[in-house]
Amino acid sequence: MIRTAPGRVRIGFIAGVLACAAAAPALAQTSPAPSTPAPAPAGARVSAVEIDHTLVALPTGLRLARGRSAFRVTHRFLRPLGAGSVGDLVGDLFGLDSGARIGLEYRYGLTSRAEIGVHRTSDRTLAVFGRYGVVQQATAPVALTVFMSLEGTNNFRDEYSPAVGLVVSRALAGRVIAYAEPMFVGDTNPFEAGVDADHTLMVGLGARVLIGRSTFLVVEAAPRVAGYAPGVSHIAVAFEKLAGGHVFQINVSDSLGTTLGQLARGGAPQRDWRLGFNISRKF
Repeated sequence: MIRTAPGRVRIGFIAGVLACAAAAPALAQTSPAPSTPAPAPAGARVSAVEIDHTLVALPTGLRLARGRSAFRVTHRFLRPLGAGSVGDLVGDLFGLDSGARIGLEYRYGLTSRAEIGVHRTSDRTLAVFGRYGVVQQATAPVALTVFMSLEGTNNFRDEYSPAVGLVVSRALAGRVIAYAEPMFVGDTNPFEAGVDADHTLMVGLGARVLIGRSTFLVVEAAPRVAGYAPGVSHIAVAFEKLAGGHVFQINVSDSLGTTLGQLARGGAPQRDWRLGFNISRKF
């Protein structure tokens, strides 16, 4: 049996008390205090189903964080899916052997609310655009974004079409987000002579629906409600896959348009469906 002197026990006890007292302030400083959850960082995705800056051709309210960029490729094959026989369609690989209208887009976040970008299509249409996020659904019943663009044909030398609109969106049950987008597009009539209307008012409607872990169904339409409205109004349906920072989309639409001016001018006189795809990347 080991015996300890009473004096040594008292000295050890007092030293232990003093050490605990000295450590108490440090422990108080490092212990986390309960608090309310921090708000989402500026530019963060508020809704899990708002994964891209566009639906098929219409804009969304997804914000781009300050200093971040996004790139998009659009591809619309020229061959109508209903042209010729089924054998001809299969022989052309559903239009992939035909020519295409290709678009390249780049956008940059100026602030957590504002961004600018440029979009050019292979028919030599060049559009510059900007948008500003007014409010997000995290603090209001709906999200509101102001969208503006100016495009010109022949590499921005002819037929300038300014546009302004409002993107209204609401996420539902974490699996659906719906959009309503009133848009005014000016100088949409390239002929003018003999036609009274020279501007177009359209209302974009669309939704993105989560149908799998990272797979989405997208639908959109852009009916023209006033002004110049030749041909058929734009309608599109798409499936897309989210993979990291990439969104891969295959779509079918009745127009080749990927800018607001092109959507306002409509498609062919009859409804011809065409295959296409979008690829976007945020970085």
